Amino acid sequence: MKKIHIFLVIVVVFVAGTLLGYFFTVNTPSRNETYTNTENLDLIRITSPLRNATVTNQFVVEGEARGYWYFEASFPVKVFDANGELLGTSIAQAQGDWMTENFVPFSSILSFSPPSTDTGTLVFIKDNPSGLPENDMSVRIPVLFDISQNPKRKVLLYYYKGSQDMDEQGSIECSSKGMVAVERTMPVTMSPIQNTLAILLKGELTDDEKSRGITTQFPLEGVSIQDISFIDGKLVLTFNDPQFKTSGGACRANILRMQIEKTVKQFETVKSVLLKPNEAFQP
Repeated sequence: MKKIHIFLVIVVVFVAGTLLGYFFTVNTPSRNETYTNTENLDLIRITSPLRNATVTNQFVVEGEARGYWYFEASFPVKVFDANGELLGTSIAQAQGDWMTENFVPFSSILSFSPPSTDTGTLVFIKDNPSGLPENDMSVRIPVLFDISQNPKRKVLLYYYKGSQDMDEQGSIECSSKGMVAVERTMPVTMSPIQNTLAILLKGELTDDEKSRGITTQFPLEGVSIQDISFIDGKLVLTFNDPQFKTSGGACRANILRMQIEKTVKQFETVKSVLLKPNEAFQP
């Protein structure tokens, strides 16, 4: 009889331990995770703005989040454009006692600079006073921007026209004589050089420009700008080119390089340009 009692105690302890372990597994938030608004209902509930809502340059952010999402009754909220450029930051404030694991309402007003894209992302970031990456969590929802009322500016993109770049024998010289400026209008932003290059790399030509013999090798699959730095008039552009699309013949590489250099040198502050890595835009 004593052995049966011991066996039953072991079974009860085992079952209780299993259930307790399951409870903590499903109720403890994962660390270092990014969620969308459809996956986060047990972490944070966003009531304004909703997914894919159109936001103006100042809008209200509201919802409720678990108490552990806050620190000192607040957490940061950031908005980015589709190019990953940070447009604005605000602090969401708890509208109640945040020292709880229950949901606590929050509210904030977020203002942001004019975007260069008509889509973006709103990011709700769990406050992480420890600074440890494993404790990072965030929730992202897509938003739309109304850029119709944004201030506009005109910029030039440099493309190539082979018919005006020939020697006396009719051979292509692959020189700056073939560079042709086309005009584009874009929103006024804090990063005009980066945004102008983003348009250039898309390689979009109008039907009229194509009929005039204007061409471009852009877009190039996988090619993107990894980093931009500017020191004493020298613009350093670091490209990501995993498939070596910027190479492939001296003429082609030279034309691609000239397109970029002439496009950025329209800005008076740019005196010289360095393209990196060294193997990019080389034969």
